[in-house]
Amino acid sequence: MMRGKNLPLAAAPLLGFGRLLRRYGFPVAPEQVSGFMQAVTLLGPRSMIDIHEAALATLAPPPDRRDEFEAHFQSYFYGNATAVVEGEADDETRIKDDGGAGDEENKVARQAEGGDLSSGAELLSGRDFQRDGDELAAFRRKLATALPARRSFRTVRTHARGKLDLRRSLREIVSVDGDIPSPLLRRRQTVPRKLLILIDVSGSMKLYTSDYLKLAHAAVQGAGRAEIFTFGTRLTRITAALRIRDRDQALAHVAALVDDWDGGTRMGPTLLAFLSVPRFSAFARGAAVVILSDALERGDHAELEMAIRRLSARAFRLSLATPLAGDPRFQPATAALRAILPVLDDLIDGSSIAGLTDFILSLARPAPAAAVIWKRVS
Repeated sequence: MMRGKNLPLAAAPLLGFGRLLRRYGFPVAPEQVSGFMQAVTLLGPRSMIDIHEAALATLAPPPDRRDEFEAHFQSYFYGNATAVVEGEADDETRIKDDGGAGDEENKVARQAEGGDLSSGAELLSGRDFQRDGDELAAFRRKLATALPARRSFRTVRTHARGKLDLRRSLREIVSVDGDIPSPLLRRRQTVPRKLLILIDVSGSMKLYTSDYLKLAHAAVQGAGRAEIFTFGTRLTRITAALRIRDRDQALAHVAALVDDWDGGTRMGPTLLAFLSVPRFSAFARGAAVVILSDALERGDHAELEMAIRRLSARAFRLSLATPLAGDPRFQPATAALRAILPVLDDLIDGSSIAGLTDFILSLARPAPAAAVIWKRVS
């Protein structure tokens, strides 16, 4: 296969798509990528349909990952974040991206009525958030230094406990005409891990949504790299809206951005949709992931279990905060919770914002796995 630097400019995206598929575990050989580019050349191509057909014929996605392949194709070639995750057309999970840090052109939404029960039916509505004081200032100040850290591949200069910086040392020797100076050292940087928060905005979580979004705003303002998504029957990225410093303005933008307030919940399909979009799933890699949800999945929980397992494989730490755990009698007794409990690092009480902030600030400290803790409790 030709190297990327020797390819015509128009062929570079085709090579990039093959690399993208390999990055996400598709069994694509170099010969298949070459065949893909040759097939596109033979077809013209006259339209994107020709490129799509060439990709299917030569890259040969497995039948059980066809939906994921289609989502990658739409995201890569069209910039379209809408994904269809295993199911019929009526079960399509719609994804809305807020457009990144510069997209703040959303309008304020309507006031909404909500439901109290978990449901799989889609109900689209708006939300209006009440103005109040900021009680999360201390959390915002502490967050940046409290998150788990990792060693970056970037290096910084140091005077001790580092490795020899050979290039700078040789330059120094040349600059002083061959005299041997003190060795110059470098060490790898330590940087905070990403924080990813996924917020359930379905009807059964209506009492907690407002507080969760205020917590999310404080997290985005306090952490260097935080990403926030809402999910119910749809998936919406709201990070850019929460970067607005004024909290009331930020929440007004969020209210306009999210369409599925207080409706049904499709937790499994929406999390699979999140994982099927390459840009989004990259946010979870090596991150501290916190899901704020009661995890009341309707119907079969197989998709939820699959999504949680895949999310856990990418994350540094995966935590589920459910307000149901605020009841002293709570036990993870539903089929969905029993299925995902062995995969979770934490299953905690999500009914109190004070408790949630304390937990997030403690993510850097090791703790027993969720299954171990709840086995003791039961």
